[in-house]
Amino acid sequence: MEITEFVETLRLDGGLLADAAEEAGLDASVPACPEWQMRDLVTHIGQVHRWATEIVAQGVQQPGRPAEAPDLSDEELIGWLREGHHHLVLTLHSAPRDLAAWTFLPAPSPLAFWARRQAHETSVHRVDAQQAAGASLTPLPTSFAADGIDELLTGFHGRDRSQIRTDVPRSLRLRATDTPGADWTVQLSEAPPRTVRTPADAGSEAGAPEQGKPVDCTIEGPAEELYLALWNRRPWDALTITGDRELPELWRERAGV
Repeated sequence: MEITEFVETLRLDGGLLADAAEEAGLDASVPACPEWQMRDLVTHIGQVHRWATEIVAQGVQQPGRPAEAPDLSDEELIGWLREGHHHLVLTLHSAPRDLAAWTFLPAPSPLAFWARRQAHETSVHRVDAQQAAGASLTPLPTSFAADGIDELLTGFHGRDRSQIRTDVPRSLRLRATDTPGADWTVQLSEAPPRTVRTPADAGSEAGAPEQGKPVDCTIEGPAEELYLALWNRRPWDALTITGDRELPELWRERAGV
């Protein structure tokens, strides 16, 4: 996907998140984050948006944490969220393509990283807000959902801090049935997961091999359903699971980032 596409998705989903927060009210519980009320979600995403804006606008070179949120009343909080989101969109839109800045996952460039990461951060939390409001979820473009799966598997769960581990080696194939090439094989062990993009000639049948070896479990379905299930925002019910059903449960229990 292009940087402009990520920024546009960020723009749309940030507005939808704020709208859902207003509809639900700040006392609403967030189903995917049981310890949170809506004000916690709004505060979190407002902090993250301002943190990313500072990194991109100032070309920050060292890692740092988001600043503390100001002490705002409930009446002020959603306006504060909208303001920070607006500035982030403008900052990403106007940033130079050769931006030099700190990142924490592999990416073609720092600008590509921050546009992609903030788009997915905002989309996942937009889902949280809409679920808290009891609203229908706004559909995600299939290409964007497939990209988010790739970021999660090859980025977040390629790091040492990933808790997706198994005592004995296991393998998991994930395939988005509505997106060409959206197919990954995850090798699980006591070490951090190792994800490779499944070769196009591996076949579409459940359990198709990666480098000639059958996998222990295959999960496949529409990219959006797979994306939200991997982020623990929806159950696995809408997906087809073949093989070892302990692996989806392992993911559900340990995949938090």
